[in-house]
Amino acid sequence: MKRLILTAAAAVALALPALAEPVLGHWRTAPDDNGNTGIVEIVACEDRVCGTLIEAFDGNGQAMSSPNVGRRIIWDMEPDGNGRYRNGRVWAPDRDQTYNARMQMEGERLTVSGCVLVFCRDAIWTRAR
Repeated sequence: MKRLILTAAAAVALALPALAEPVLGHWRTAPDDNGNTGIVEIVACEDRVCGTLIEAFDGNGQAMSSPNVGRRIIWDMEPDGNGRYRNGRVWAPDRDQTYNARMQMEGERLTVSGCVLVFCRDAIWTRAR
């Protein structure tokens, strides 16, 4: 029993830093190449953060059906302090491309940057309420 309690306490202690991350929550993506946007839910994934597309909108802001809803599009983002995240991956549905990524949060804005070789792409997301 003592071992079980110690194991549970250790698991909680390891999870606490990720739970305190300011980036957790819902973010509206920048328009993609097709003008579509989405809402991404960013959550703690052990000691990192990840994000799943939970809603999709067309260029007019109307909810739309998308096979990408429910798909993880951010993973392995390591908190680096002061709203910075690094060494993660991001998948861009409009280009069906996965990028090495980093993120920088400033207030209610999140700059998501991804690179493949020397080709980089930045997008500014805003906190969704």
